[in-house]
Amino acid sequence: MYTEKDIKFFAERGITTEEIDTQLAFYKNGFPFLGIVRPATPNDGIRCLTDEEMNTYAQKYAKESEQMSIVKFVPASGAASRMFKDLFVFASEYNGTPEQKQKFNDTTTPARRFIDNIDRFAFYDNLQKIVYGKYGKSVKELLQDHKPKELVESVITKDGLNYGNLPKGLIEFHRYKNTSRTPVEEHIAEGIQYAKSGKDVKIHFTVSPEHLGFFTAFVDKARISFEEKFGVKLDISFSTQKAFTDTVAVDENNEIFRNDDGTPLFRPAGHGSLIENLNDINARIIFIKTIDNVVPDARKEATVKYKQALAGYLLKTKENIADYIKMLQNNPTPQQLDEAYVFVSKKLCCEFGEDFLSLSDAEKAEKLVAKLKRPLRICGMVKNEGEPGGGPFWAKNQDGTTSLQIVESSQIDKNDPHSQELVSKATHFNPVDLVCDVTDCEGNKFDLRKFTDPLTGFISHKSKNGKTLKSIERPGLWNGAMSDWNTIFVEVPIETFSPVKTVLDLLREQHQ
Repeated sequence: MYTEKDIKFFAERGITTEEIDTQLAFYKNGFPFLGIVRPATPNDGIRCLTDEEMNTYAQKYAKESEQMSIVKFVPASGAASRMFKDLFVFASEYNGTPEQKQKFNDTTTPARRFIDNIDRFAFYDNLQKIVYGKYGKSVKELLQDHKPKELVESVITKDGLNYGNLPKGLIEFHRYKNTSRTPVEEHIAEGIQYAKSGKDVKIHFTVSPEHLGFFTAFVDKARISFEEKFGVKLDISFSTQKAFTDTVAVDENNEIFRNDDGTPLFRPAGHGSLIENLNDINARIIFIKTIDNVVPDARKEATVKYKQALAGYLLKTKENIADYIKMLQNNPTPQQLDEAYVFVSKKLCCEFGEDFLSLSDAEKAEKLVAKLKRPLRICGMVKNEGEPGGGPFWAKNQDGTTSLQIVESSQIDKNDPHSQELVSKATHFNPVDLVCDVTDCEGNKFDLRKFTDPLTGFISHKSKNGKTLKSIERPGLWNGAMSDWNTIFVEVPIETFSPVKTVLDLLREQHQ
């Protein structure tokens, strides 16, 4: 089935033929849907902290974090092209004809809204310089000359700000009195406030290979001003998605899709592959937040408060886990077994099947310890107000237990009325707001690759050179890649979630 050249090509990427066999089987048979049992809701899977608990946990984290290894992990892969999708469409269609001018007069279209509010964007001053250099006119004068296409192109093309090709992390998001900030800078400013151990602040960004140079050059310049302003030592690192996590593409007949030179086509398999990058992080506590979920300094208070509280709750829970492991490994009494069982099922939200009760005491202790000895994550959950994001559900696991999972829509059977009814009852979603402890109770780091669900994924349809192809994508880092972690959901306010999916999102109050 594979030629010698194929086998050599796979080996160069660090991929075995067995892995290719597995991927091809998924194309033919599909991925199993996740068996959701019920949505996680307040008092049934989602914890709502009181103000007193918030303060207690935040103080605990503030006190203990000084001696801990901490990293802020920011998945920042990909270009900002989707952020400017509507502007690309406008630039390709607008030709100055009466019909196009009439269409442009519709003030509700994305392109017109963008142009009408152009001076409200943080990159306006730099755009002015670009426009003046190209046309010898100001932005306002260019629009008076009825040249909206030229203005849009000055934002998205290589002859302008090049925002359509730059990574989202390097787009100017927020305007300050004498400067502006990109998401990278906002993550640095935010990380300094809670992801700090002593004076050390470590932040790690995952980036696309083609953007690595942009990021390193930008951060080299930005680092000094932040260190001087806040009196900290910044350790900012980068990694790219590893080649061996890519998946092979196939054609409509599920045969390997080949490039013009005959080599198999591989494609990045999504955020789920970043578990390899996360596994390389040498720290105990890891905060995870996506690149576009940032706000200006004036609005950071709620985010910082909840990050500290979630981290303190994480530390307290880890102490409880250590106590229960010690107890279970020292001939526990039936009463102690019951106590540990309640902790695992109620606090860690891992429910055992009915067969658990028929086990011997030794078998019960063994199963409970196995569930306790896992990476731990606290996930912020926001009330559903129509924003995109994975949903919190109770779901069946392969070992017969039921536990909390962050579930993407692609993992749920759209043709199953019962599953869709459960989806309709969901009250919250995950804004990718996680704090994790990736060490065991002796301080040894877990191998995070052992706690994934290899059966999670979905098949997407793409095209290359006019030919249809299919590729496998793994659900996000916080979905299938963390499915076998101990998981706790905590409600956080909507103020902690301000994503920027399109450039017009920057006109929202949170970003002004």
